[in-house]
Amino acid sequence: MSKYLMDNGVVVRSENAVQSWEEDTRWDGRNRISIPTGSQWEHETLHKSKKGRYWVESWSQWQGSTPNASWITDEDAARWLLLNGEELPEDLRAWRDEIEE
Repeated sequence: MSKYLMDNGVVVRSENAVQSWEEDTRWDGRNRISIPTGSQWEHETLHKSKKGRYWVESWSQWQGSTPNASWITDEDAARWLLLNGEELPEDLRAWRDEIEE
């Protein structure tokens, strides 16, 4: 499991998340491509903290890269989930009409 120091000084741990979602991928004929990043090398996982805040954990398969994490808005969390074919949790359902056509 991973831990990160966020830009507001809070330490988040992936094992403390109340819910986590893995990125969806598609096969391009040669490689699995991350839906949120569009890359075969760059990846993301969305987490929901105990306090109900959403954050994205990003990592790369490139040698020497460093995993990182950042807070995202509820709107961006809803967008990430819809893009990855996930159902929206109750606290994000109001965003559906704003971001999906």
